[in-house]
Amino acid sequence: MMDVELLSRLQFAGTIMFHYLFPPLTIGLGLIMVLLEFQWLRTRDIGWNHAARFWTRIFALNFALGVATGIVMEFEFGTNWAAYSRFVGDVFGSALAAEGIFAFFLESGFLAVLVFGWDRVGPKMHFFSSLMVWLGGMFSAVWIVVANSWQQTPAGYHVVEYTLNDHIAYRAEITDFWAMVFNPSSVDRLTHVLIGAMILGAFFVLSISAFYLLRNRHVDFAKRCFPIALWVAAIFSVLALVSGHDQAKTVSKTQPAKLAAFEGHFETGPGDLYLFGWPDASAKTVHGAVRVPGMLSWLLYNDTQKPVTGLDAIPADQQPPVWLPFQMYHLMVGLGMFFIVLTLGTLPLLWRGRVYRQRWLLWIFVFAVVGPFIANQAGWIAAEVGRQPWIVYPSIQDGVEMRGLRTSEGLSESVRASQVLWSIILFGSVYLLLFIIWIYVLNEKIQHGPTDPEQHRQTPPTPDAPPEGLLALEADRLAGGAHLLDSDSRTEGA
Repeated sequence: MMDVELLSRLQFAGTIMFHYLFPPLTIGLGLIMVLLEFQWLRTRDIGWNHAARFWTRIFALNFALGVATGIVMEFEFGTNWAAYSRFVGDVFGSALAAEGIFAFFLESGFLAVLVFGWDRVGPKMHFFSSLMVWLGGMFSAVWIVVANSWQQTPAGYHVVEYTLNDHIAYRAEITDFWAMVFNPSSVDRLTHVLIGAMILGAFFVLSISAFYLLRNRHVDFAKRCFPIALWVAAIFSVLALVSGHDQAKTVSKTQPAKLAAFEGHFETGPGDLYLFGWPDASAKTVHGAVRVPGMLSWLLYNDTQKPVTGLDAIPADQQPPVWLPFQMYHLMVGLGMFFIVLTLGTLPLLWRGRVYRQRWLLWIFVFAVVGPFIANQAGWIAAEVGRQPWIVYPSIQDGVEMRGLRTSEGLSESVRASQVLWSIILFGSVYLLLFIIWIYVLNEKIQHGPTDPEQHRQTPPTPDAPPEGLLALEADRLAGGAHLLDSDSRTEGA
């Protein structure tokens, strides 16, 4: 028999994972566009203008798909997760309203100037528009991450009991807006999300630039973009390690069960750091593991013998799954270390352009863009599966214990498993079509490559290249009109 809770979770996971292909990429590309336009503004070298225009076209494509795919999730809150929406409505309503005011208006207000204003506004105004669009994208991420972080570490609220259809129901209401915004995990999580977006945008630019260099096409363009993207990727890859370490320390205090699942830590005691393995929750061990004894305790407390809370300290009905969060967490960390080694190892090769002669390394960069896509997805999977069975964690507010909301309690009362299954099939088909269109249009833009702005200017046809088709008919008509005018003028002269 189909489980409506599992199907609803799979549906939401699928839609949000597809949607999350685009926002990190647009935020990361936004930074690259700002840097390129700054170079154009500073040097007035047409090559920088050339590069900025190309990435703006790529940005616009991804921005459009991000908006289209994000709308679906809001409907799912009402269709599949009505009880959850009632519980968090007061909290999420304020956060999403703030997103609309501070992010959408800013982003959409300057997007038209960014995309269509190249020859209509001055360079300074266009640079300002690119900066505002980039900031708008980050502000949008701020409020989404704040809302999600509140579910993980609720703050600034109380729970109100009320009657709904002769049943007792509960609703969270904000008592302190800024405490809700700056809940214990929001800053760490937001920092890590934005850093991941910058890494993805930089590797995307590195991939396309490396492809052009290998094909010996648009070489000047690629040599302008590659170093900027490499520096961005290197800096933010290192920052991701620092941010991830801080976030893990926060999780150890606010969500110890999640950290125990991440690290396969079944029994409370000194924590070992697993490099990889196969966790077995029934046997309470990690098979085939390679581990560093005491390293987890040292990373968290600077003491290899200090105990770390294990899953044995968590009630059985409140323990998260272990295998999936463990694997996704270690996949994200492993990819992060790969990014650091690759980018820091490549930076010295920028000297005298040596990197451009290392074809094997350029091929690595062409395909390395897949890594940040996977890392961003893996991080979210680990975070969301690791907080199960809670959709909103219980907490203590002003000394009072506040009830949480289990995932099973957040479902709509009237939704049926068959309805969810059909919606998964239909949405899956639509998203597959959108994905194919995205890849096709993206490939067309990449194959076409950057266009010199001078080529946008229309030039009259030369005698060696006469107009064809409708243009030829129009030319004949105009020529005939000119002949008649010429005949009339001669008649009047006689």
